[in-house]
Parts: sequence; C-alpha cells; structure tokens
Amino acid sequence: MKEQQLKVLLVEDNVAIANNIASYFSNREAIMDFAYDGEQGITLALSHFYDCIILDIALPKKDGLVVCQAIRAQAERHIPIIMLTARDTLSDKVMGFEQGADDYLTKPFELEELYVRCLAITQRQQVSAKSKQLKLGRDDTELVLDFASKQVIRAGTEIHLQPIGFAILRILMEAYPRAVSRSELCDKIWGDEPTDSDALRSHFYQLRKVLDKPFEQAIIKTIHGVGFSLTF
Repeated sequence: MKEQQLKVLLVEDNVAIANNIASYFSNREAIMDFAYDGEQGITLALSHFYDCIILDIALPKKDGLVVCQAIRAQAERHIPIIMLTARDTLSDKVMGFEQGADDYLTKPFELEELYVRCLAITQRQQVSAKSKQLKLGRDDTELVLDFASKQVIRAGTEIHLQPIGFAILRILMEAYPRAVSRSELCDKIWGDEPTDSDALRSHFYQLRKVLDKPFEQAIIKTIHGVGFSLTF
C-alpha cells in the first residue's frame, strides 16, 4: 500500500502566493488542489477528501470565515483548517477560531512553518497507529482492530486480512457510522497513483469473503450512490 501523502486544499485568490505555496508543498510530495474564491472552496472541500485546508480570509464571492463556517456545518468529517490571512488582531484570530479554524497564521509567513503546521494538525486529526485499538459492535458482532499487531477479531474469531483489506476496514471503522465514498477510500489508500477501476471492488469482495461470509450477519453495507459503511 502506498504511504499516504499530505493532500491539501488551498483556497487563496492571490496567484503569486498560491504558486509559492504549491511549489514548496509539491517539493515535499504533497498533493495540492486549488480554489480561487470562496464558493469554489466550499464545493471542493465538500466533494473531495483532504487532510487539511489552507484558507485565506479575504476571498471573492464568499470570505474565508463564511467558507469555514459552511464547511463545519456541512462536512461529514472534521477537516483541519488553517486560516491564512493578513488580519493579525486578536479579535480577528478569535473570530477565525469561533468559525471553526484549527490554526491561524498571519501574512507574511514562512513556507516551512506553514507546511509544519499542516503536518501537525493533520497528525492530531489522525488516530495513533502505535498502541490503539478500535472496537465496534458487541457480542456476536463485536469487531476489534489492533493497529500495532494488525490483528482483526470478529466475535472472538481472528480474521486474517491482506494490507489493503486492513486499510479499508480501518477507514470504515474510523468513519463509523457515516458512509465512506469510493473517492475517499481511493484517496486514502492509493493517493494520486493510477488505480484500476475494478481494484476497489476486488478488495471489497475479498474483505467480505473473510469478514462477513463465515458469519450469520454481514456488517459491510453498500449504500448505492454514496459508498460503504459498517452496520451493527
């Protein structure tokens, strides 16, 4: 499985600033998407998976505070947001945090600091993979996933999964009870690498074969037109 790259949405109408950020981040193998006004920023944020969003405040059409508020109200997951702006008063910062920003960086800024802050808020958002377990369900449906040992147990029975199957199950368990779209799964597992259109379907078939088939109740659910979720 490909090691996950940092996938960032940059919402910034200043082309020179956007190009500088893009160049620095791309040199560190980050994947960048761009929006140059607030409305486009909201659309992209709600329709694609991003590890974090860098959001200017002074934007055309909808300002960054409105964009941040809209993302917090409509997104199905918490997307880390860094406000990037020339507004440097305490009241401006407080307003940014009140609208849901995770961090606030004023212009002018160092590209290295911006990148490090993106890494930091992304890592805080992710579940530690060293010593934690995920547990869902109970009794004959209880499902346990151990990050350190890569062990999966359903109803007391150990399930042997391939790396991609383990990754899919982890994503579904971390998202539970919401559904996860095909695009989000592909982004998290393969990043921007080309993937055969049937690859995800094949991995789901194998996952269901070992996780659901031996048991009376299936816990992987396909929601047509939406994606996949777990049910207990």
